[in-house]
Amino acid sequence: MHQHEFLSLNVSDEFVATLSLARPDKQNALSFEMWAALPELLAHALGQGCRALVVVGEGAHFCSGADIDSLGASLNDVGVEDGYRAMNDRAELALATFPRPTIAAIRGNCIGGGCQLALACDLRISDTSARFGITPAKLGVLYPSLSIERTAQLVGVSAAKRLLFTGDTIDATEALRLGLIDYLVDSDAFENSLRKLVATVASRSLLTQLHVKEVLAQETTSSPSQLTERWKRFLADANDLDEGLAAYKEKRTPLFTWTPEST
Repeated sequence: MHQHEFLSLNVSDEFVATLSLARPDKQNALSFEMWAALPELLAHALGQGCRALVVVGEGAHFCSGADIDSLGASLNDVGVEDGYRAMNDRAELALATFPRPTIAAIRGNCIGGGCQLALACDLRISDTSARFGITPAKLGVLYPSLSIERTAQLVGVSAAKRLLFTGDTIDATEALRLGLIDYLVDSDAFENSLRKLVATVASRSLLTQLHVKEVLAQETTSSPSQLTERWKRFLADANDLDEGLAAYKEKRTPLFTWTPEST
């Protein structure tokens, strides 16, 4: 267990890291210190050899957003070195580029900075209690450019404008329809569905997954073929394909062991 005052990190025996927002009395509202601590916690998870990362909120809610009471005008300190926005950008980038599959497990409110965290993950699963809102227009805040782009990539430009222009909250059914989340399950099935999803993701080839992450994250001006050539060199040093083919022939579950550090 690696812990900050309002964040905790646990890596299971199955090498699944769980990053918990641990401020349930404030609906896990994100303070400056919480954003600042995120990159270090993520680095620790990677150092522990995790194969997947799950982000959860303690209590009934995922995250109600930035802690406006404590942050105030610093929410808009764009360009201030080591200010709130700089720390916020670093934290989001650390999560978005985390070199393992990442899953946001969402219940209750997922608002503002909570949506920013959830959308920086690779996959999102929620139960029917979840409500989503991207609310900078209610405060006159400049929402981070990368977050705007990521939202538009997920839901399309028109829906992104709808969410960002109005700041309105939507329910989980509408979030699924828009593509803001990937899985929607009943509340009583949530924990079991989350466990199954995480177990599936963690059991698959990390080589394949990281190649997909890198290709999809690259700028449109980059060449996918150049990325693929580099990953082909990784493939030559890995045994994932041999293991996958052997498991297929032997009718067993493959055990993929490759990590970037093993090459």
